[in-house]
Amino acid sequence: MNRYILVITEQRDGMLRQVSLEAIAAARLLAGDAGTVAAFLSGTDNEQHAARLLASGADRILSAESEQAIRTDSETVFQTVSAVIAREQPAAVVLGHTAFGKDIAPRLAVKMDTGQISDVIAIEPYGDSFAFTRPIYAGKAFEKRLFRRETWVITIRPNNFQPFAGDAAAIRTLDSSVMQSIPHEQPDLRSIVKDVVKRAAGKTDLSEAKIIVSGGRGVRSADGFKPLAELAEALGGAVGASRGACDAGYCDYSMQIGQTGKVVTPELYIACGISGAIQHLAGMSGSRVIVAINKDPEAPIFKIADYGLVGDLFEIVPLLTEEIKRLPPVQ
Repeated sequence: MNRYILVITEQRDGMLRQVSLEAIAAARLLAGDAGTVAAFLSGTDNEQHAARLLASGADRILSAESEQAIRTDSETVFQTVSAVIAREQPAAVVLGHTAFGKDIAPRLAVKMDTGQISDVIAIEPYGDSFAFTRPIYAGKAFEKRLFRRETWVITIRPNNFQPFAGDAAAIRTLDSSVMQSIPHEQPDLRSIVKDVVKRAAGKTDLSEAKIIVSGGRGVRSADGFKPLAELAEALGGAVGASRGACDAGYCDYSMQIGQTGKVVTPELYIACGISGAIQHLAGMSGSRVIVAINKDPEAPIFKIADYGLVGDLFEIVPLLTEEIKRLPPVQ
C-alpha cells in the first residue's frame, strides 16, 4: 500500500537538524515505492534546506516562512501544521523524538483523532501495515506496537534511521510543483519565545552525536572534564555526563545522560569514571559500541560494555587522545 506521509522538520540555529533527515528516511519506508513524502519547513531561508530534503528522499516541500517559528515556538508551528494536515489529509505524520517533537506530536494526534507511537527505533512490515518498535522500562525491554486506525502520528529516536545521502546540488529547480508556499498567520499566543540562551555551548548536539565521551563522579572536579573534552574533540564527538557528575557540580545539567536526562544512541559511547547505575544505563544502553574506563573492575558499567579498560581515566584518556591525533584523517 502506497501512502502520503508528512514529515515535520526541525531547525536549530538556522540549520536543519539531522533527525529531520532521518525522519524522511522513516517516512520513505512508510510511503512505499509509489507513495509520497512531503516535508514541512517552518523558518527562514527555506530554499537551501528544501534542496537537502529533496536529495534525502522527500518528494514535496511545504514551506512556511516564519521568523517566529524558527525560535522553537511549537504553538505557532502547530497552528500552521494543523491547517496543512486538514488540507493535505496525510496517512501519517512523522517527527523527531526531540523536545519539539514531544511537544507538538500529542497535539497533532488529538487534532487528527488518532493514536501516537513515540520514541520509535525500528519499523518493519506487518501484513498490509507496519510494526513499530520502541524501548520500555528505561530501555530494559522493547515492545512492538501497531495502529488500529488509518492515520498515524510517530516520533523517531535520533540516530536509529539511516538518512539517504543524496546530492543536494543535483536539485536545481524548486518550482511550484515541488516547493509550495504555505500561508502563515501569527495566532494569538499564550507565550512567546523571545530568545534561547545556551548554558552549555557545544559544537555537537548530544542527542544527535555519533560519538559521545561521558564523565561521572570519577572525574572528581570540573577540571576533570578537560581531558574528556580533548578526546571528544579529537574524535569529532560531544561530551556528556552522569547525574552524579551533574549533582556534584562538575558540569551543567544540560550534559546529563540518563533516565532523567537525555537518551542517546551514538555509534560510540565512552564512559569515563561512570559506575553504571541503572538510571544512567537507561539513557545510553542503546549505543552501538560502549567503551568503559573505570578503576573498579567490578563496576556495573562493564557488564554492558563492549570494551573495558580498568585503570585511572586521567592516565588512559590522554593516551587515547594522543593516539587518535596520530591517526590519518578519515577520507
